[in-house]
Amino acid sequence: MHNFIKESWYEILVTMIHIINFLSIINLIFREKRSTEATVAWVLVLLTAPAIGCILYISFGRGISKNNMFKIKETEDKILKENIIDTQIKLDRNDNLEPNLIEYKDMIYALANSNNSHFTTNNDVELFPEPNDFFESLLDELKKAKHHINIQFYIFKDDEIGNKIIDILIDKVQNGVEVRLLYDAVGSRLLSDRSIHKLKKAGVKVGAFFPSFMKIINFNLNYRNHRKIVVIDSKVGFIGGNNIGDEYLGKDPKFGYWRDTHLKITGDSVKDLNIRFILDWRYTTKEDLDLDKYFENKTVRLSNSDACKNIGMQIVSSGPDSTELDEIKYGYIKMIQKAKKYIYIQTPYFILDKTLTDALKIACFSGVDVRIMIPSKPDHPFVYWASSSYAGELLKYGAKLFNYDHNAFLHAKTIVVDDCVCSIGTANFDIRSFELNFEINAFMYSSQVAKKQRAIFENDILKSKEITLDTYNSRSRYMRLKESISRLLSPIL
Repeated sequence: MHNFIKESWYEILVTMIHIINFLSIINLIFREKRSTEATVAWVLVLLTAPAIGCILYISFGRGISKNNMFKIKETEDKILKENIIDTQIKLDRNDNLEPNLIEYKDMIYALANSNNSHFTTNNDVELFPEPNDFFESLLDELKKAKHHINIQFYIFKDDEIGNKIIDILIDKVQNGVEVRLLYDAVGSRLLSDRSIHKLKKAGVKVGAFFPSFMKIINFNLNYRNHRKIVVIDSKVGFIGGNNIGDEYLGKDPKFGYWRDTHLKITGDSVKDLNIRFILDWRYTTKEDLDLDKYFENKTVRLSNSDACKNIGMQIVSSGPDSTELDEIKYGYIKMIQKAKKYIYIQTPYFILDKTLTDALKIACFSGVDVRIMIPSKPDHPFVYWASSSYAGELLKYGAKLFNYDHNAFLHAKTIVVDDCVCSIGTANFDIRSFELNFEINAFMYSSQVAKKQRAIFENDILKSKEITLDTYNSRSRYMRLKESISRLLSPIL
């Protein structure tokens, strides 16, 4: 028997791979409720490249039971239901709304009903299109903490900026501040055990979202927590595209200058950021928190003259725990449908499903000025080539396409419409963000914020190269081949 196995190991391995692939295909077709495009793409990969496909499916393709991903307890459910009631009361009082906001009531209701997204108008917002300004403000606010710090990032590295934050967290917890740090086990796989031990020893509570049995090699590459949330004393919150790492400060020569957008929020929406953090924290660590002390009705105003005042806002989260709902995508679609003048989109990854593609095509046909800005360099080649394909397709319908500065990397995830409404957060315009990752965005109903975001976009155009239809059509055959293969695989990228 031993000799048989030794002599036939290759045949046994191949047979096992085919059996695993066959069972995977059966599971995809009959058990997992995925889109037709994603199912076909995985079946194609498993059949045409059995060995590679088997590895990829184990790493990226396996589904998990979503029924128990997040069990919201009765107290939390009560908070969310009260938020919806509060939203309905506010929207019935039209005197509290900007005149141009009234026509977005249906969008606010849709997000409130599908996502329990509280609508508030008592908010101040400061935009940070420069990562240096964001990190400077973040460090300053962390140092001011008196009661608690809740901090959550997809990527948290213990490099120069990471260690500055770690030192502040340790100092704060040693001075009586409650500190909780939640990081994603895949995104933050380079966060060292030494730093984690150092934080825990000092008294910082640390949680790793969806870990594997191995730190560096994690086979659970789907269903990652891509959110970036900071809440300080329930008074100040941060949300946006930046993670914690030196490359976000432009210190990685591979990417050069890093262009991202982050928000600093004070006001009632900080409560909603904190709710989202605590739901994630309780799922990850099972810590039973006393919720009352984190949701006191306290507000604070920014003294910064550049801040936008009295902003209407909804904090919208999405993830695979919400079966058959893609809430942030619904918000994007609603914005696109309601646009009459312009739609400006910035995203590092632009991989669309049919609903978003059709919505943007209809907007172009309707005379809306649709502008899409993506990076000029890839961080993930297949995703970059697929993004180029989807963006290039829209050129035929009248959209304008811009590649951001070739000496920099565009990582911002923003959309702004008609100087009325904009969204800034963690969700890219891609299938992974809509269906596989846990994301969070701030949808803001304010001409103040929208005009600022439009100005940021228009300033970025000055550093970008416009890709015309003629330019796109003249791309090389090799580029066309890469785009075609990447687009075919796009539902699983």
